[in-house]
Amino acid sequence: TKISVRDCSIAVMRGGAGRPLVILHGASGAGSWLSYMADLALRHDVIVPEHPGFGGSDTPGWLDTIPDLANFYLDFLDRLDLNDVDLVGFSLGGWIAAELAARNTRRLASLTLVAAAGIHVKGVEQVDPFLLGDEQRILAMFHDPSRAKEMAEHLLRPELEDINLKNRATTAKLVWQPRGYDPHLRKWLHRIDVPTLLLWGDHDRLIPKDHALAYHRLIPGSKVAIIDDCGHLPQVEKPQAFVAAPAGFLAGMWAAA
Repeated sequence: TKISVRDCSIAVMRGGAGRPLVILHGASGAGSWLSYMADLALRHDVIVPEHPGFGGSDTPGWLDTIPDLANFYLDFLDRLDLNDVDLVGFSLGGWIAAELAARNTRRLASLTLVAAAGIHVKGVEQVDPFLLGDEQRILAMFHDPSRAKEMAEHLLRPELEDINLKNRATTAKLVWQPRGYDPHLRKWLHRIDVPTLLLWGDHDRLIPKDHALAYHRLIPGSKVAIIDDCGHLPQVEKPQAFVAAPAGFLAGMWAAA
């Protein structure tokens, strides 16, 4: 499905029924409807937009920064008139989600940041994906090399080459300098006033779990969940544990409401 927001046409996947759950994807793009999305759709109206500049979506002239995307998605929520949204962001998408929530949580019920970029933690070593080849970059995202091989075969198919190049170019434009974070974001994370879950793999080398603890200190009342034996993509490497973590978080949140 295509939806036009502020004269920018974006691709959107949608399925399931229940409270709206919006997923903001990482730098590799939205891809296809994956198993974890289907599991979440058993309880939610799952909505997966593809960011402007990625995949099948337009690349608008106004797109320069991650805050541009955060403001775009505030317009997106308005355009679909979504309320009580459970917002989930992965990596780059987690950064967008954090920027969005720091601006305005009016339409949000909760926020889940999964291996989110966006803040810098001094002294923590990180793998720089721009210094790696395609296969090396995918390998760095996983704790289990066999899962990395499966993902490489899926992502590096010849028919996806143009989309992969588009996604990489847009990502580079958005995060190149400073690399992978907004130096101003941490000043405003205290404004996030919805229940927040910080979900990380314990062996994440791209954005190590130290970032979860840093976000935890900056977002009032946030909770941290670490998935064992897992790298940067818990939704792919440990899908059952991934789905269980936000499901428990959301169930507890609504039971307390």
